Amino acid sequence: MKKQRGGTLLGFIMGALIGLGAALAVAVYITKVPMPFMNKTPARAAENEAAEAQKNRDWDPNSGLANKPAAKPAPVDAAAGTAPTADPLGDLVNAKSEAAVRPAVPAPATQAPLTLPALSPAVTAMPAASADPFNYFVQAGAFRTPEDAEQQRAKLVLMGLMARVSEREQSGRVVYRVRLGPFDKKDDADKVKIKLDSGGIEAALVRVQK
Repeated sequence: MKKQRGGTLLGFIMGALIGLGAALAVAVYITKVPMPFMNKTPARAAENEAAEAQKNRDWDPNSGLANKPAAKPAPVDAAAGTAPTADPLGDLVNAKSEAAVRPAVPAPATQAPLTLPALSPAVTAMPAASADPFNYFVQAGAFRTPEDAEQQRAKLVLMGLMARVSEREQSGRVVYRVRLGPFDKKDDADKVKIKLDSGGIEAALVRVQK
């Protein structure tokens, strides 16, 4: 019984020692091996700090004033060891000499505006054409039957005149009229009427509102 208790206690002690040794080995491995995520963060932070420091060194506080570039230093004379000074009188003399050599360009002459002669009132005032508000027909007769009207129209054709037969009710009866026209001018209608009168055909001048 005592041997069994001694063996159990010894086994427990050995197991505890083995566990402590394994935990120690794991701790040493973790501290020695670099962690991927933990090591990248300090490196990036260091790079950002270096870039920010470089940016602060290159920053020019006068670069934003009126968007003007920084003034360049004047060149140094190697022999004298000093920067050359500008000669305002020499620049003025050079400018005058260039103006004297350069030929003067004459200013372009301005052409006077062309004025047209005013038209006389007799030329500008055009007489208003009086438009005839009527159309004119020459009627060569009115007949009770269409056959009679066609015979009359045939006679006019033989005379070289084109006429038309139109039907209309008059005093409760239908009549057939033989007319020539329309004519826009009364003079044209009068000429046709004179020709019919000379040919022995009784005609009448008819005026119709346009």
